Amino acid sequence: MSRCRARGNAERMRVDHFKEFTRGILKENPVFVLVLGLCPTLAVTVSLVNGFWMAVATTSVLVCSNIIISCLRRVIPQEIRIPCFIVVIASFVTMADLTMQAYLPEGINRALGIFIPLIVVNCVILGRAEAYAAKHSVVRSLVDGLGTGLGFLLALLLISGVRELTGSGTLLGLQIARGYQPAYIMVMAPGAFLVMGLLLAFFNALRARRQVMPHAFEIERPVTSTELKKESA
Repeated sequence: MSRCRARGNAERMRVDHFKEFTRGILKENPVFVLVLGLCPTLAVTVSLVNGFWMAVATTSVLVCSNIIISCLRRVIPQEIRIPCFIVVIASFVTMADLTMQAYLPEGINRALGIFIPLIVVNCVILGRAEAYAAKHSVVRSLVDGLGTGLGFLLALLLISGVRELTGSGTLLGLQIARGYQPAYIMVMAPGAFLVMGLLLAFFNALRARRQVMPHAFEIERPVTSTELKKESA
């Protein structure tokens, strides 16, 4: 009996972790739903390469800071939790910045510029630290950080892909169509706001449609063995 109960608890935990992971991708996407981290999102998404490395740096800091803050959540005094969170985040941002300067090409480091150090005050990271990592276990905080980071990565890739394709006629530096006249405004600041506004409108329309058809856009969760036994019975 105890073995069956332990197996059932493990399966429920696996389902919970799956829900927490997918929540940061769709239901609580940091860019298109929570509308956080717009400063780097609008500034560096001129090309897919820039958007990818910005998201990788942010995700690495998010995951590592979530783990450390979750480990220290019972030790950090409630009155000074925000300064403590910032110290932890700043430490990992410094590591990410130095690593990228050492191993990435100079052009990418120049394009990302000040926006890597500014990850310290990124609302996505500080928000997940305050809302989740400071209240949950290490494993749950790790899963939350991975899901939110993946959602941020997909959002930046989508925005940067649209801007590079329409503004330069290329993807990853490769020309897509001959004779295409690029809309140079798309790789400028107004183009960033234009693409962001159109994508926000698109995803808001999808959420409105989902309220009418609640099962149309759901990600199928894993089926547990307990549920399979009930169905077979």
